[in-house]
Order: sequence, then C-alpha cells, then structure tokens
Amino acid sequence: MAARPFVLEGPVWPIVGALGTFLNDVDTDQIYHNAHLAVTDVDEMGQYAFGNLAGWEDFPKKAKPGDILAVGANFGAGSSRQHAVDCFRALGVAGVVGLSFGAIYKRNATNAGWPLMECPRLAELELAPGDVLRMNLETGKVANVTKGKAVPARPFSRVQKDIYSAGGLLAYGAKLAS
Repeated sequence: MAARPFVLEGPVWPIVGALGTFLNDVDTDQIYHNAHLAVTDVDEMGQYAFGNLAGWEDFPKKAKPGDILAVGANFGAGSSRQHAVDCFRALGVAGVVGLSFGAIYKRNATNAGWPLMECPRLAELELAPGDVLRMNLETGKVANVTKGKAVPARPFSRVQKDIYSAGGLLAYGAKLAS
C-alpha cells in the first residue's frame, strides 16, 4: 500500500443550517438513515449520505472525491452505525474536521482509517463552500487556504497515525501479526 498523506487539502463543505452556523448534534440517523442499513456494499452507500438531514439531502450529487467536510459539535452522535462513516468514504470524501464528534463515530472513523480531526476553533476559519481547506493530521494545524487563516486542532495520536497509515484497523492488525 502506498503511503497515505498526513496533509489533506481540498474543497470544503461546511455543514451549516439556515443561519450559516454549524449544525450541532447531527446524529448517525441523519447522516445515514436506518432505512438503508440493508445495503452492505460500501460503494453503494454514498448515495444515501445526509439523506435524512434537512437541507443536505442532495449532498451526494454535489460531492466530489477529495472534498472535506467541516462539521459542528457532537457530529455522529447516536447509534453505532458504520454506514455513517462508509457513506462518505464511498463518495471519496477525503476527511472531516469538526468541533467535536460522538465517541462511537470517532472510533468507527479511526478503525476505518478515515481521517477526522477535532478543531474547537473551526468557526474562526470563516469557511464558505468551496474554500480550500488544509488539514495536517500530524501537527493539528487546520487552514482555510482561500482566506489565509489557520487554527490549531487536535493532532492524530500515535494509534490514529498507525491505523490510518495501515489503511484501517484490520490492516493494522495484520501488519502487527506479520
């Protein structure tokens, strides 16, 4: 497997409401509705991303590989639903930066080798759709390249780095076993 980048850069999708502020407490049912849990092919999951989040139902049609999500507090709250991580991976979303994450969602993303970073000062970046966002997973620096603003975030832990580098928890376990 080729080395995975620790600096991600791409167009950002700030997941905001009508007032332009980050939506908080977006739960896994809003990210990936339970009506589609029978879908087991990860490649098919992307079409259902945000299908139950008012105002964001058309996200799968707009998203492009390499995009980055910027989200509010407690993103991914609720049930342990791996689909809520895999739907974004299926769309090619490079990663997510947020004010905070539900604990289970964070663990599922880490286990899948999908990068997410906690950034309590994210709102200071004044993100607009399409701004170029840069996430440095090692240093924790998050920048709005378009506007020339940067804030600190929580860098990856050693375990996150190892799992991410391996391509997920199963691959990391296989690497340790060899």
